[in-house]
Amino acid sequence: MYDIIILGSGPAGLTAGIYAIRAGHKTLLIPGIRWGGQLMLTTLVENYPGFVDGIQGPDLMMDMRKQAERLGVEFLNTDFTQADFSSKPFKITADGKVYEAKSVIIATGADSIWLNIPGEMQLRGRGVSTCAVCDAFFFKGRDTVVVGGGDSAMEDALVLSKVAKSVTIIHRRDKFRASKAMQDRVFKEAKIKVLWNKTVIKYIGTDHVAGIILKDIQTGKEEEFKTDGVFLAIGHKPNTEKFVGLELDSKGYIVRKEIKDESGLLGYRTGTSVPGVFVGGDVHDYRYKQAITAAGFGCMAALDADRWLQENK
Repeated sequence: MYDIIILGSGPAGLTAGIYAIRAGHKTLLIPGIRWGGQLMLTTLVENYPGFVDGIQGPDLMMDMRKQAERLGVEFLNTDFTQADFSSKPFKITADGKVYEAKSVIIATGADSIWLNIPGEMQLRGRGVSTCAVCDAFFFKGRDTVVVGGGDSAMEDALVLSKVAKSVTIIHRRDKFRASKAMQDRVFKEAKIKVLWNKTVIKYIGTDHVAGIILKDIQTGKEEEFKTDGVFLAIGHKPNTEKFVGLELDSKGYIVRKEIKDESGLLGYRTGTSVPGVFVGGDVHDYRYKQAITAAGFGCMAALDADRWLQENK
């Protein structure tokens, strides 16, 4: 029996573990085989406070994990297969065993949707990115490409236009699905151009992106397009498929419940539809999607879980 079981090991999960164990709770963290979240696929991180010269993504996550381990958080290095929130104590199944918990923090994150085309895997972090806010700085004065047609693609293009030499949006249709307001901002920006009815079928480059191969949806014609960076903005998939009984929104993200206490004040900001189950990070946050905000939500979830355990002894 654990006081708190944490599912996930990105910035949210590891921060939750640090706060939970320091609050005196017996804490188990199930990181999964692919532990560390999206930062494990990131190179230099310059927007996480405390590192003057930046830090490599995997190094940041390793330091967080070592800190949690030193403080006494138990790690079960496997993937969980089932989460049963239908009764208390909650039951988490992993490696064929059932682990019971008085409270659970879900921090399983969300995975970027990739194109899964030749050259993509080896060029991730070498000119191929899914976060303009994170990586735009590295493309100052460079030619860049944004793939997508929704609000996220428009936002990425606008972010890049502040530093890049040029921004080309590539969209597989003849119109965007983004809101009119976002489209208007994009069309007014002189640095941004659009290629309609095109899809990326291959990356060019070995150590860094040098270009892409485009295919015309209507004619089937292929052509080479030179660029220094490709930013994918075709969506994220929250890791929520194993959670039965939790309220999800239309995009599959966990709905975060802000719950008031008996005095009528806001007691819990990271609650879910199941009392005692809390959430932190990209598994519910599809707006900010930053390491620092995920860590903040992990802190909040642990503080909420601590208070809930005290109030429900």
